[in-house]
Order: sequence, then C-alpha cells, then structure tokens
Amino acid sequence: MTAPNSQNRDTRRSFLKKGTLAATSLIAFPSVLSAATLGRGQPGPNSRINVALIGQGLIMRGHRLYYRTREHTEVVAVCDVDRTRMEKALQECQRENNACSGYLDFEEVMARKDVDAVVIGTPDHWHAALSIAAMRSGKDVYVEKPMTLTIEEGKAMVAAEKRYGRVLQVGSQQRSNTAFRKAAEIVRNGWIGRIKEVYCGLGQFPPPSDYPEQPIPDGFNYDKWLGPAPWEPYNEARVEGDYGGGWRSFWQYGSRKNGDWGAHHYDITQWALGMDNTGPVYFEPEMEGKPYQHYEYANGIKVIRDYGDRKGHMIRFVGEEGEVLVSRGDRIDTNPVHLAGKPLGPGDERLYKSDDHRGNWVECIYTRKQPICDATVGHRTATICQLAGIAERLKRPIRWDPDAERIVGDSRAARWQDRPRRNGYGLSV
Repeated sequence: MTAPNSQNRDTRRSFLKKGTLAATSLIAFPSVLSAATLGRGQPGPNSRINVALIGQGLIMRGHRLYYRTREHTEVVAVCDVDRTRMEKALQECQRENNACSGYLDFEEVMARKDVDAVVIGTPDHWHAALSIAAMRSGKDVYVEKPMTLTIEEGKAMVAAEKRYGRVLQVGSQQRSNTAFRKAAEIVRNGWIGRIKEVYCGLGQFPPPSDYPEQPIPDGFNYDKWLGPAPWEPYNEARVEGDYGGGWRSFWQYGSRKNGDWGAHHYDITQWALGMDNTGPVYFEPEMEGKPYQHYEYANGIKVIRDYGDRKGHMIRFVGEEGEVLVSRGDRIDTNPVHLAGKPLGPGDERLYKSDDHRGNWVECIYTRKQPICDATVGHRTATICQLAGIAERLKRPIRWDPDAERIVGDSRAARWQDRPRRNGYGLSV
C-alpha cells in the first residue's frame, strides 16, 4: 500500500475537476471509516488501494482509465501474455504512476505483497484460476462477467471467496444502474402482479470456425493464452476480443451469447425474481416446433431468449397486472405508466443500491462489506449461462436441481458441468 503522492493527487483532482470522469460516491466515504485494519490486504482509511490489471483487451480500457484516475486507487501493475499490449497499457498507466510495472506472467503479480486488489479482464476460461490465485495470495478481486466458464469452476470460486475472506465483485454492472434497479424493485414488490414471462434480447454470434493456422506473433505467449483450454492452432480471429465475436464465439473460451449478454440480462432477471441463491429447473434449446431458447423456474416463470416483442427494450417482464421494460441508457417503461415514477413505500423491499459498480467494489475493500455482485450471485447467474449452453450444444432439454447444483437424469449432460483442463493448469482452492 502506498501513501498518496501529492503530485499524483493534484493530477487526479484536476482531472476530475475538468469533468472528464464523474466523481464517484467514494470521494467522501474514507472520512467515516474506522482506522482499524482488519487483516492483510485491507487498506487503512487514508491510504490508497494498490491495483493490478490482468488482461489488456477491450474491456480493460475502461478499467485502466477508471482505476488510474481515482483518488483512492493506484495502478501499480499491468499484466498480459501479449508483450505489445502489456507495454502499451504500461505506458498509459505510467502517466499517473511512474512506478507502475508490467508483467507477462500473472504469477509475478500474485507474488507481490504490496498489491491489494486485482482486476481480471481475460477471456472467460482464465477467470476462475486467476481469481482463486489472487484470493489465495490475499488480494481482493474484480472479475469480468460471466464469472466462470463452467459450473464446477463457479463452485470453487464461491468456496475460495469464503475460505480466504476476500471481497469479490463480478462485473455485472447493470446491477449498479438506476433503471435496472427500479425495474427489479417493481417486479420484486409485486407491482405488476405475478410474473408470467421474461423476454431477454441477447443477439447472435457467428458460428465457431476452424481457422487456418497462422504464425504466432513475436512477444505473444499463445500457449499460456490457451492455458487450461485444449490446444488449437493459432489464428488472430481466435484470440481477438472483438465484440462481434472473436474468442467469445468459441465454446472453449466462453459461453457464446449466453455468456456475453446473457450474463447481464439473466443476472437482472435473477435479481428481480429474488432468485440470487437458487436458479431455474429446466432448460430447452431451439428445437423443431420451438423456435426459441428458454428456461423455467420451479414456480412456472419462463425466461425466453431472442423471441417475442420486447418493444424496443433489452428486458421485458410480463406480469398478470402489467409489465416493466428496461434497457441501458436509463430507459424504463411500465404499464401502468405511473409505476416507473412511483416511489417505494415504507413496507416495500429496497434492493442493494449502487450507482458505480467499480466504486462499490472499492468501497467494500475499505469496509469489508459484501459488494452488490459477489461470488455466489455471479456463480448462480453464470450457471444459467452455462446450462443454456449445454442444452444448446446437446440439442435437447436438460433438467437442473438448483439445491444440489447438478444436472439430473442425463449423465452425458452432467459431464459438461466441468471441462477437462490441460496438464499444468489444474484448479484447486
């Protein structure tokens, strides 16, 4: 942990004053914190959090800008298996902190005792191993969504969070948005009656392709990029993180659209329905006579993907007495119309309020309180993404026991709760 440097502090204050980034709710909170330090890795109330950023792809651009320009965080390390990306990120972060270091191997980051927290923005197949390694080394974790690639990885991450007592936030940032929270509270409080269906728009990726082998670029550790995934010949299209596909299109590294937008919209659905500690019981892929993918809860609520009229919104909740539709950009519409502006009453349930997802994580590092999207929440949402993908790949329905957390009545499908890992990339808590 480093004491704030006055020059850097002035730089940050000037940056925020210019309005390039909105000041977060964190600016005031350290003054009300206890001065006690509750264990290694927790900062004192007046010190900065030393942050390491692992994986310098598209999603990390926003994280770099955020953590290097905030009063309460210092980016002290960046890491990527691609030397060119790592060095570019390092130059960017050294604008605020000349002492920031760059690494090609995450193990060196984990070995640093002065790193308090890590942000993980790698492809999905690396999320679990990196998160568990960080927690084991006493670091708090912000990991991008979906939290894991497999169901068993999710169980391991929940166990690690509890065993090591770390603060883990999953990057399902829609929970920290006013419109999505309002929509969830409308549903949770029964303002539109019993929910019948939920419609979610996820979109489509192109199908995975067997790309021809290309030479591996100099400075890129492709073998380590693959990590636990099976070996495949290098091709740029396989490893790039283009939002139109790239590695997200491959089952080896992600869950396709279920793990891309599903990790967001299914997460809000879980939240709104009060299902954060459980999940659906039935998953059905597109089949003959059924032109849409869906899953169902034990209470009969059906969640339908990419089908039906969402009336221009990302998510549509349909109840017996009305509906609520919500999207990014703080867009929310309701029927009856007045529900969107109706305040919560004294007896209404109020959901966890966060207006800054990354800021919520930082605040919880100081306070040791639970963040809005911890490992259990992230695991349950990722499980839905993974089960929908299993049904899609097998082209048949599957049944799920959310209490036992196992696929029932289908031994072949049950094998997909985990995937083989390459030698040298085993996973242990």
